[in-house]
Amino acid sequence: MRIFVAPEQLAAGALVIRGDEHHYVMRVRRARLGDAVELVDGAGRRASAVIARIAEAETELTVDAPSAIASAPPFVRALIPLIKGDRMDQCLEKLVEVGCDEIIVWPAARAVVKLDADRRASRLAKFVAAMQAAARQCGRAQVPSVAFADSLAAAIARRSGLCVVLDPTSDGVLDASGAAEVTMVSGPEGGFAPEELDALSAFTSVGLGPRVLRAETAPVIATAIVRAQTRT
Repeated sequence: MRIFVAPEQLAAGALVIRGDEHHYVMRVRRARLGDAVELVDGAGRRASAVIARIAEAETELTVDAPSAIASAPPFVRALIPLIKGDRMDQCLEKLVEVGCDEIIVWPAARAVVKLDADRRASRLAKFVAAMQAAARQCGRAQVPSVAFADSLAAAIARRSGLCVVLDPTSDGVLDASGAAEVTMVSGPEGGFAPEELDALSAFTSVGLGPRVLRAETAPVIATAIVRAQTRT
């Protein structure tokens, strides 16, 4: 079984876990003394551990020395707009499953959902929790980073490698063969505004087939295509 811990907690020796992770071990997995556990910090390290004690409110683990998790190229960065309701969580969860490495949420002009700056911290915490649950379920040890950008310009400032914009009107083909890094930008249900397309003029426009995909679907499909092409 796999447990996520904070990076500062991942060290050799004794570790006591409480809260959701303890509930997962005790109630969901019904673990016993001596059971093996894999600890991951979601940031690129893992460690083997064994359950040494289980109490009503906590579980104690004996942890081996942590080691780094090798990243599989290409590095995939998805720039996605805010999406309404549970569809945002679903998009993030699926991006974890298909192998996205970094997610940047950008404020699309035509996005239905708007988010004030003072609400970002609580929303990010919700996103991270959903992504960790998805990583545990699919067997992934690394959780993608997720952050808000103040503008599209700020979001694309970190672009590198193959840079594509997902455009349902484009006949361009997404080909990531040989790319060490891929940055992809997807738009909201209302599509990109003209000024946003102007800002993305240096990106290669690609389509994902004959149908218009929903905002939560397009980046997931694109990431899956990249991973299928590179077999990682």
